[in-house]
Amino acid sequence: MWHALSVHLSDQLGIDFEITEKHALSGGDIHDAYCVSDGGDQRFFVKVNERALLPAFEAEAEGLRQLAMSGHIRVPQVYFVGPVKDSAVLVLNYLPIKPIDDTQAYLLGQHLARHHRWGEQAEYGFDDDNYIGTTEQRNCWHRKWCRFFAEQRIGWQLQLAAERSLHFGDIDTITENVKAQLVGHTPKPSLLHGDLWSGNMGLSVNGPVVFDPACYWGDREADIAMTELFGGFPQSFYNGYQAEWPLDEGYQQRKDIYNLYHVLNHVNLFGGPYLTQAEQLLTQLSLTN
Repeated sequence: MWHALSVHLSDQLGIDFEITEKHALSGGDIHDAYCVSDGGDQRFFVKVNERALLPAFEAEAEGLRQLAMSGHIRVPQVYFVGPVKDSAVLVLNYLPIKPIDDTQAYLLGQHLARHHRWGEQAEYGFDDDNYIGTTEQRNCWHRKWCRFFAEQRIGWQLQLAAERSLHFGDIDTITENVKAQLVGHTPKPSLLHGDLWSGNMGLSVNGPVVFDPACYWGDREADIAMTELFGGFPQSFYNGYQAEWPLDEGYQQRKDIYNLYHVLNHVNLFGGPYLTQAEQLLTQLSLTN
């Protein structure tokens, strides 16, 4: 596979590039990852999985391209995405990442707020369905945010869970209760990262960087909510965001609804302790009655 990938990269770069060094990288839950080079200074980050997962890599590549369009946040550059032998492969520029410090976290908050303000989209959704992890993410366009999030996010995850014989209550009832809690909230559609936990951001030599997106146009609060779900973002990040574009009143009441989507997705991906967390959130939000 590595020689075939070298040929693809040579075509993309317009030079002869032969992979002579590769090192496995840790940290991924789903894909294998490597740093590869030709023995020189140019290095690439390579994701590999079975060929059936190529659509997920293609969606990730498109998400990175879309995020880069605003010019406000830094993302890895896509060099290649496609099949190589029996595998699906995504190649990005290699960015050594270290934990973010308070000063750079403040800048990341500012940059994200500017990015969220960018764009003139009138509806919520995305041109194509994509993926959150390896779970399909539905993105049909809607003019009403409450309907989009209730149906395309919570209702969809509950349906996937039911197909795995995991039941949290009547899906229609829960979906309608989500709509009721979000009705009247009409945020500006922002291009979201969509999977913004601390493992998908860091500090590169050129400043803060984000990666592994699950993009769609939605409420910017959904991105901020996820940063709180698993922790890892310094307070200075939120200070930077608030200084640039303060969050709307009522965010504290909405953030758990937004994070329920990710908890349900973790149920569908990993099961285990997330089952209890999902049940607790549904009860806390009074969505099952």
